[in-house]
Amino acid sequence: MSKRSRTLGAAGVAALLLLALAATPVLACGGLIGPNGAVNLLRTTTLAGYHDGEEHYITAFQFAGGGGAFGSLTPLPGVPSKVEKGGDWTLQRLIRETEPIPEAVFFEAARAAGDAEVLMEVRIDALDVTVLRGGADEVGRWAKDNGFRLPPDAPEVLEFYAERSPIFLAAVFDADAAAERGQSIGDGTPVHVTIPTDNPWVPLRILALGKTGEERVDADVYLLNDQKPALLPAPTGDNGLTLLNDEPASDSLLSDLRSDRGMDWVPTSAWLTKVRIDASAAQLGFDLAIDASGAGAPSYVDAGLALPTPGMTPLEALRLIFGLGLIGIAVGGAVLLVRWRPQPVAS
Repeated sequence: MSKRSRTLGAAGVAALLLLALAATPVLACGGLIGPNGAVNLLRTTTLAGYHDGEEHYITAFQFAGGGGAFGSLTPLPGVPSKVEKGGDWTLQRLIRETEPIPEAVFFEAARAAGDAEVLMEVRIDALDVTVLRGGADEVGRWAKDNGFRLPPDAPEVLEFYAERSPIFLAAVFDADAAAERGQSIGDGTPVHVTIPTDNPWVPLRILALGKTGEERVDADVYLLNDQKPALLPAPTGDNGLTLLNDEPASDSLLSDLRSDRGMDWVPTSAWLTKVRIDASAAQLGFDLAIDASGAGAPSYVDAGLALPTPGMTPLEALRLIFGLGLIGIAVGGAVLLVRWRPQPVAS
């Protein structure tokens, strides 16, 4: 049984759920808001690297003012083998590689379920990270039971992900604890999640959680693969996704990345892709599926454009469709042969 089939046939890359929390007492910007107030969240960046059958998801929680605790929820394609503190400057180095003027940009993670199964718990600085297994109802119940409020669209969005994978990563950021640790506004806590998976995908629809149709979603996603990946949907600009970089990674970038904490997995050669998300909430009804194998066939299931077939992996479904197509060709050929019979030659 493949890693993909062990996660309800919808494996994809662990990627980021951005829950932007504005300094208001209501869910104007979406996300999970704690009972003790809100924390401002800056623009977001994440790295989704894939090498030797493992997704390396690196993001940072950035303290931007406020008090109390807040959390966010990230759908995952499978159970992480490791959750640890990320490198100190990996994201900054990627930004410097692709933009002339560095920006402080960071991403966000999450919180999950009433009867959900706790698979892993990790404390990273002022972050409490929990990996859970459960459906949309369990995830939502857990959040409410732990004092967080969900926006009205949360059940639909969580079900969108739970139908494909029941694994979620919950991260709770305690701003008061961060202040006690001496973390200043703008300081970030990097998190590195390693997930065995057949092909990576990046959750995008969840970035619009709690937003109205015309509210904007602004984020940068970096992809690092052994070879040029195929993406679904393809970034066209019109769909809210713009391809800014798509080229072999420089030797200096890869060398710098490998020298950071926990980044020794970075290969000696790789393909660097940067996708900018500048979309209205209404546009993001999909995820970003990635085929890192070189076959050029990213999964419609991973992109959220099709549901997985119960008891069947996407690869098995593709094989079934192909097989039925061959049967159709064979039957059609037989019909043609029956209809076209050579006429006997008159003596």
